[in-house]
Amino acid sequence: MSGLLTFKKGAGKMSLYLVESTLKTAISQKEDFEKEVSSLKSAFASQNINLIEVQVSKDFSRVFYIFEAEASDQLEALLKEHDVQIDLLKEVRIVGKELDEVKKEANNVNYLVEWNLPEDLTMDQYLARKKKNSVHYAEVPEVSFARTYVCEDMSKCLCFYDAPDEDAVKRAREAVKTPLDSITEINK
Repeated sequence: MSGLLTFKKGAGKMSLYLVESTLKTAISQKEDFEKEVSSLKSAFASQNINLIEVQVSKDFSRVFYIFEAEASDQLEALLKEHDVQIDLLKEVRIVGKELDEVKKEANNVNYLVEWNLPEDLTMDQYLARKKKNSVHYAEVPEVSFARTYVCEDMSKCLCFYDAPDEDAVKRAREAVKTPLDSITEINK
């Protein structure tokens, strides 16, 4: 299990941020979406903000970005400047993979599970529970768990999977004794 992925880069500390967005313009083809993402990535890189991962729902209605940045206010300002609707912006930590692995394998998922965490759950409890229960993914071999992003404020987590269908994802969640609040099919 990896811990909080923050490290020194340049003058400041870099953190990971989840940005959930609803697309403002109608996009129906992956190529159009990829052009938008490429444009964002270039513009943000010049400001020392790295787009680590982006996943879009199959119907192109919701987008989940993971950015690496020194500060959330700088990220928020740039998102607004580029007309990206911000439905949620939270600092996260990655669990289950190292950041370099995610950069290489970001496209190897097709389902995203959201779980609104119980109010009394601490990060240490969450990590211990995850470590204990993750072995049970082996009971559902057709599903491959990829990674989790946990909001630092412990409000929710996003878990990424490669699975044949939504029912298989639900079986995997049952195997690891972890609830879910929603499942989004990702456009691969």
